[in-house]
Amino acid sequence: MEFCPKCGARMEVKRTDEGVKLACPKCGYEELRKVKTLQAKYEEQAKISKETLIVIAKENEDLSTLPTTDVECPKCGYGKAYWWIMQTRSADEAPTQFFRCKNCGYVWREYA
Repeated sequence: MEFCPKCGARMEVKRTDEGVKLACPKCGYEELRKVKTLQAKYEEQAKISKETLIVIAKENEDLSTLPTTDVECPKCGYGKAYWWIMQTRSADEAPTQFFRCKNCGYVWREYA
């Protein structure tokens, strides 16, 4: 994300025949950029913001500390499962609730 050096507004990206142009919608300031420069910058930011998702392995698992709930397993139909909540999307969206069947170990999720 780039900001206008004159007024501080957020710059908009516009593609032209010459390359990529950053334009300020407020004051009209424009700046021409090479595509490789922008692409490299945003790829670098994407690498920094990647998060890892930890999945509980089936082997050597100790799920006894996780809470249980009465929910039907979609695979075997058993009525009890372990559950946990993780923020898998951006912070302004609801978290994801995961379930693991106590009988067969099948893992599924529900989005709030």
